[in-house]
This record gives sequence, structure tokens and C-alpha cells, in this order.
Amino acid sequence: MEMTEQNKMRKKMANTIRFLAADMVQKANSGHPGAPMGLADIAVVLGEHLKHNPKNSKWLNRDRLVFSGGHGSALIYSLLHLWGYDDVTLEDLKQFRQLDSKTPGHPEYGHTDGIEITTGPLGQGIANAVGFAMAAKYTEHQVNSETCELIDHKVYCLCGDGDLQEGISYEACSLAGHNKLDNLVLIYDSNCITIEGDTSIAWSEDVAGRFVAQGWDVKKINGHCYDEIEDVLNEVKTATKPTIIIANTIIGRGAMELEGTHHTHGAPLGEKIIAESKAKEGFPAEDFHIPEDVLVRFRAAIELGDMYEKQWIHLHKQAPLIEQNEAMDRLLNPDFSAIKFPDFSETSEMATRDSNGQILNAIAKAIPSFVGGSADLAPSNKTELKEMGDFPKGRNMHFGIREHTMAAITNAMALYGTVIPFNATFFVFSDYLKPAARIAALTSIQNFFVWTHDSIGVGEDGPTHEPIEHLSQFRALPNFYVWRPADASENVEAWKTALSMNAPHGFVLSRQKLKTLKPEIAFGSVSHGAYLVKERQGAGVTLMASGSELMLCLNAACDLEKEGIKANVVSVPCLDLFNEQDAEYKAKVIKSNTKVLAVEAATATEYYRYADDVLGMESFGASAPANLLFEKFGFTTQNVVKKAMALV
Repeated sequence: MEMTEQNKMRKKMANTIRFLAADMVQKANSGHPGAPMGLADIAVVLGEHLKHNPKNSKWLNRDRLVFSGGHGSALIYSLLHLWGYDDVTLEDLKQFRQLDSKTPGHPEYGHTDGIEITTGPLGQGIANAVGFAMAAKYTEHQVNSETCELIDHKVYCLCGDGDLQEGISYEACSLAGHNKLDNLVLIYDSNCITIEGDTSIAWSEDVAGRFVAQGWDVKKINGHCYDEIEDVLNEVKTATKPTIIIANTIIGRGAMELEGTHHTHGAPLGEKIIAESKAKEGFPAEDFHIPEDVLVRFRAAIELGDMYEKQWIHLHKQAPLIEQNEAMDRLLNPDFSAIKFPDFSETSEMATRDSNGQILNAIAKAIPSFVGGSADLAPSNKTELKEMGDFPKGRNMHFGIREHTMAAITNAMALYGTVIPFNATFFVFSDYLKPAARIAALTSIQNFFVWTHDSIGVGEDGPTHEPIEHLSQFRALPNFYVWRPADASENVEAWKTALSMNAPHGFVLSRQKLKTLKPEIAFGSVSHGAYLVKERQGAGVTLMASGSELMLCLNAACDLEKEGIKANVVSVPCLDLFNEQDAEYKAKVIKSNTKVLAVEAATATEYYRYADDVLGMESFGASAPANLLFEKFGFTTQNVVKKAMALV
């Protein structure tokens, strides 16, 4: 069948993408040409359906486009330039993967305009797309009416074989199917190639059957047939459940004898192959060539995007929608000053997981955008938002036992624009979500991680459930703030600080009850990460501690005084923040003429930056009541006194 004029132009547009990607990788002598060349046809037609505004990448009701495979970066940057995003120039394409360029090897949110989220390792982008879709669904229920839909966009995600092999994709797609996210479209670039060769060497599952079982609508197309791509993109606009489009494609499409091979995945094609490929398609030989008629058609996205946004703004401002607009405004502009935090000054003792539960509810009552949930541990994490309903209409999100996808979903929710999310699990299970926490830190996403059962205080569940190295692991993560409050009041101050910062925070909370510090303690210093709880004139030793070990140090300081040794006591609710303070403040907290002993029921090696000695965990825990474990591993008043006396 003869190709229509429209499809002839689509092919020319797709070839422009292909050869831009090939030229970018060749010039950088590094990168992935295969996926961009294989996806070019889909990208062209998808661009005709996508509602976005290149002149305002933050327009709220835009379609979200997520590239789960970062190895499609040459495709992403090519599209952003061709569509007219000012931040990505032709020169930027030529600086692909170079120092300080706008086009790094894998796309980064906040670094390049038009990138919705940093997906990072394979599979996370699928969970991110689910997060965007869930945020949109929650927002729809808050601001839409029967006569006016302020939020009605789609979330598109491009993924490949590698994304679907990663376990996080199972978690994410299972949850999406369960929640019937009809605003989510997953486009699967099924080229049957991974780095080692054909996918058959390690993968033989029925992908379509898997998604049917997870409650998805499944479509199959030839990923190089423009008419099939067009038809399926029209079909998904009226979907009643999430949709996966299985697009059979050829990796490295058009790359001569390398077409369809794993050799095109992660290496330059070579000048000879590129030249021959261009000649075969009748494409000019020059590097980074963009035909004028092609650019005109791609740049239509600017005018269309401006029109889409203006239509939406007009809808937004209609008089009958005052109530909807007010609801939208409350989501977009949270008033943190309206939060009435609980007062724990008269509380004698309380587990920090319990005080945290009260704090979460106080925030949620004042901030309608504050939502979240737990990986099936809400009763233990104390994270239920009481009388606030369940997703999608309510605030409580039930993630199931899916820690990794929970964290990646809430990363995306935090970037959606109308939602402030938190997620929760046991601290030891933070191992399952570390990749998503790392991405949150890398891109300064204000995502709140609630981690309870913070130490060997877990007790009878034993060493498999007792986090030992986890505090050190997350403290080593740049731009991630780990809070381990010593009592309920510190917990309040920690949240006040965290809500004011554009970064991810982890709240590490106790299962066991902790005594409340006296009201006269200067909690304002919590925002500095560490502060003097007790200062004694002529002190010879400083005891540093976080969480449950702070009271232990206060008791030890009293016993040391009986031995003629004066001790200062420093609470360290957030070592990361204390590390950022200037030398003058640190000198006020840790007196230079004192020896320093740090005490923490964890590996705690990071305290050696300040401490002369550390009393921490040097092994895994054990199974027994918590009080016996603290005694077994040396977290007793007597042992702290002994360690301190040895220093002075």
C-alpha cells in the first residue's frame, strides 16, 4: 500500500529524530542510539496527541510523558528541541553527555526543562508514571465537577524490556490495575533486545497475559506502522482502566546491518554506518541536520500548547467554578502556618511513632494536599489519617507490601504540583526502597519517609528486623535528611523544619516509649540538627546521642558527676543538618576542651567526624525483649559511664 502524504512526512520527521540521536551519540562517543531509533515512529505520532506547552513546562493540566528507560535520552532531548523547549538548543544536542551540558547521559529533573522526573535505574519510571496518575486522580476528586473537569490529562510512559524485567514494575503495575487508573498509558517498546543479546536468553514470559491478570487493557501494534499507532492512541483516550500498548519495534531502526542487534543499544554506530543509513533514506549527510519542513511541523507544538493552556485558564476562571477554584488554590498553595501541631509538654513518655501519628494528622487537617500511606503497616507505623477516607477520594493510600514502588510513586506525586506525600514502612525495610530514596535526594524531591521500629528496640522480631547499618547508609546520602528525634517534642520541631526544606526527609521513629524532655529545653535548635541539652561548666566530656539513647546519656551524665566528671549532653536529631552548620555553631555545641563520646544503637561510624570514641553496634542484633538487648549490647548507664571515664 502506498504511503499517504501525511505518513511520508511522519517518516521524514522520524528519520530526523533517528539521525539526531545517532549524531549525538557519535559526537559524544558514548550513549544509546538503539532505543531512540526504534521509538522514533511512535514518538512522532505521540507528539501529535500530546497536550503540553513548550513555553510553560509546568502547566498543571498537561499530559505527563515519562521515559522509564534513561537510555532513551537522545530521543528525549531531540524531541524537546524539536518541539521548541527553549532550554534545549541545537548546541545542547551537540554537547550531549558533556560536562555542565543541559543534556546529561540520563535525563535529570530540574536540570533540563521539560523533563518530568529523574527516572534513573530501569523500572522506576513506570512507578513514577503510576505516581503521576495517582496524583492526578486524587486532584480530580478534589477539584472536578460534573460540569467542569479542571484535571483531565493523560500520563504516558515509554518503557522497554529491561523496565518490565525489574521487579518494581510488577509492584507498580499491580497497584495501577487495582486502582483502575484509566488515565495511565504504558507504551512498551518491545524490541526483544537487552545488553547481552536477545531477551530469550533470560526472559520468556507472556507479557500480555501478565497485564491482563493485573487488570490492564492490552493493545498490540506494529511500532513502525503510523496508522496503527494513530488508531491505538485514539482508542486509549476513552479507556476505563490502565492501558499497555505492546509495540513491536526494531532496535536501531535504519542502522543498516546493525539494525535489530544489541550492538546498537549502548555504543556509537560509527561514522560509516551513519553515513550509509542517511544515504539510504535520502537524508542529507551533514551532522545534526533538521529539514526546515520537519522543524515547522514539530514546532506546531508551541502554538497548540499555548492554545491548550489558554483554553484551560479560561475554564479555570469561569464564575460558576468559584468553589472548584478555591479547592484548587488550597492544593496549589498550602498554608503551613495553619498547622496546629500537638503539644506534648505535659506528656511523660511516648513512642516517637505515636507522636508522629498525631503530627501527621495535625498536618493533614490543615493541608488538604497532604496525603500518604504505608506499605501495609499503617497500624504499626501509626500513619492512618483518621476520618479522612481512602484514595482516590480520600487521603489514605494503601500501597500494599510494595516498598520500592511506594517510594517511587510518592516521588512523582511530590512533583505533580498539587500533592505533598509521605510514605511509611519499618526502618529495616528501607532497604527495599533505597533506589527511589536516592533519586529523591539527587533531585531535591520533598518526599517524606516515615520509618518506625528504629533499632534493636524492635526486640523479639530479631536481627532480620533490627536496623543496624541503616542510619549510616542514609546519612551518607547527599541532600537526604535523617531525623531520629529523642522525644515527641523534638519530633514536632523536626517536622516544622522538614516542611520548610526542599529535600527528602526520613523520620526514624521508636517502637518503645521514650521519656519526654523537660519543656525548658531550647527546641528551636532542632533546626540546626544538634544542640546542647545539658551544659555543665568545666565539662571534660561531651556525650552525643540521638533517639532513645539521649535519655541514656542524660542519666550517665548524672552518674559521671558523682564520679567528679562533668559532662555536657548533646542531642542529635539530624546529624545531616548539623554537618551543614558553620564552625562557630558547632563549637558552641561541642566544646573544644572536651572529649567526645557518641552513643547510638547502630553502626554509628559517621560520628567519628566529631567523636573520640563511639559506643555503637558492631554486630547484628538478637531476638529478645528490647530491655535485655540494650543491656546485652552495652547500651546501659554503667557502660556509657565506663566509656566516658576511659576517655578522660
